[in-house]
This record gives sequence, structure tokens and C-alpha cells, in this order.
Amino acid sequence: MSPSEAGRRTDRGYVTAEAAVVVPALVLFAMTLVWALVATLAQIQCVDAARAGARAAARQEPQAAPRGARVTISRDGSRVRVAVEAPAPGLGALSLTLRAEAVAPAEESVGVAV
Repeated sequence: MSPSEAGRRTDRGYVTAEAAVVVPALVLFAMTLVWALVATLAQIQCVDAARAGARAAARQEPQAAPRGARVTISRDGSRVRVAVEAPAPGLGALSLTLRAEAVAPAEESVGVAV
């Protein structure tokens, strides 16, 4: 057996060991990217819900929010402030609480000098 053949035989186990380490790391990385994308989309929904809620509250209309969201409406003079908190999809330690806030002038105060 030549020295190059002996070297090739000992390297065979390294490829399997490297694959055993790299493949789970790539899967974890891909799952983290997907989770981040889902959390970002949920944050965008919270921001949209806060804006729509502020407009609806300013017009004294009913509002819609994401499932499981907590909506807080407050009034500060001629402005209506809406805060939306919603849980982001996630497992265990990866779960987040997303928050968004929006302010709109109250419908009855539009066009009135303040």
C-alpha cells in the first residue's frame, strides 16, 4: 500500500464527521432565518393594526387586531393613541411580544384650531 492510499483511507471518516456537524448547523441557521421572517411579518401586522386602530378609534369605529393581541386605546386631548401588543409565533425561548403604537387626531377635532 502506498503512502497516498493510506492517507486517503484515514480521511474517509473526516468527511462523515464534518457532515454530521455542518448539516445540523445549516438546518438550525435556516430555521432561525424562517423564524426571523415570521417575527418580522408579525411586527408589520402589529404596526398596521395600531395605525388602523388609531384611525378607527379617532372615528369611533370598531377595530380589528391580530389574533391574541392586546389593544390599549387612550386619549390625550385631541389625539387618540392606540397600542397593540401581540405574541409572535415561536417556540419556548424564541417567543416574543411584539409592540406597535400609533397616534391619530380625533375626528371631532379635525379642522378645529387648537
